[in-house]
Amino acid sequence: MTLKRSPLHETHCRLGGQMIDFGGWELPVKYTGIVEEHLTVRRAAGLFDISHMGEVWVSGAAAAAFLNGILTNDITRLEVGMAQYTLMCNPQGGTMDDLYVYRIGAETYFMIINASRIEADVDWLQTQLAAFADHRQVVLKNVSAQYGAVALQGPEAAGFAGAILPGSGLIGIDRASSLKKNRVDAFSLEGHEVFVARTGYTGEDGFEFVAPVAIIGEIWQRILRAGEAAGIKACGLGARDTLRLEACYPLYGHELDEQTTPIEAGLGMFVKCEKGDFIGAPVLAAQKADKPQRKSVAFKMTGKAPPPRASYELFLPGATEPLGTVTSGTQSPSLNSGIGLALLPAAYTEAEQPLEVAVRSSRFPAAVVRKPFYQRPPS
Repeated sequence: MTLKRSPLHETHCRLGGQMIDFGGWELPVKYTGIVEEHLTVRRAAGLFDISHMGEVWVSGAAAAAFLNGILTNDITRLEVGMAQYTLMCNPQGGTMDDLYVYRIGAETYFMIINASRIEADVDWLQTQLAAFADHRQVVLKNVSAQYGAVALQGPEAAGFAGAILPGSGLIGIDRASSLKKNRVDAFSLEGHEVFVARTGYTGEDGFEFVAPVAIIGEIWQRILRAGEAAGIKACGLGARDTLRLEACYPLYGHELDEQTTPIEAGLGMFVKCEKGDFIGAPVLAAQKADKPQRKSVAFKMTGKAPPPRASYELFLPGATEPLGTVTSGTQSPSLNSGIGLALLPAAYTEAEQPLEVAVRSSRFPAAVVRKPFYQRPPS
């Protein structure tokens, strides 16, 4: 199988990136080392290529009504220039994808979807649109192949983000560093629109830059130049995974899938059942009211042990039958301890619940802990 390549592929090779197959994409897992890159993001700033993510435009007079009927969060709460984390579910409440929606104009929305779900999401959206009563008032465009994207993350990011793009934002801010959390604006560069959002997937402050393929390389270079004095480093997918896991952010295909609901995954705050009907709402409302039978929990190894990994089995101490499985696991560079997320029966999800993690033929002690493992210190 021929792997897809980011528009920044040659740049990664020149920088010495170790390239791997990530869901059909050839992307860097690391440059100098996962731990070093992880700690650089925690202490200074790191730059990630996220060009494999998908982009979809939804516009028109009925765009908001259409999106509110298929997404769990409440689109009507978005003002122009705001970003919103949300999920898309099937009728059984299972998660089709988790994504961000940016409101770019009065009737214009820009969706950022997971790379592994682009084809499935677009097919699902087109099917739902065909059945939507006002479908003639909605325009849906998959523009994933036309855009690249990079993520700037770390406590030093805001200090130089404003120097990356010239001029004021087209929606209303004076420079990128003026964006507030979960806000988005557009900037003009070489005749192209560049969208900048302040969201993040690492537990740190940060910015995402989404731009046409033709200029994403220029933006990458501008960010590295602007952040040189702050100690910025190019970072790979390995550090992105350890960072998001410390923050207890879900990864589609691990904590989320078509058999796992947002409520089970601990994302109930992004499910607005009170807004009215949407796909999956009856199941999700029932789970909110009655509590789910299983829940996603964080756990930490309590002694010297190999790091937990996805698919490892979890047991109650001394039990012969597994209680559940690890959905994500790693050795935390910030905590210097094995950490993980797991889907367990609700009765065994309280903090300090003792567990055992099976690693090959041995078991190692662990315990449920409160989320997240890591939280950015207040500025």
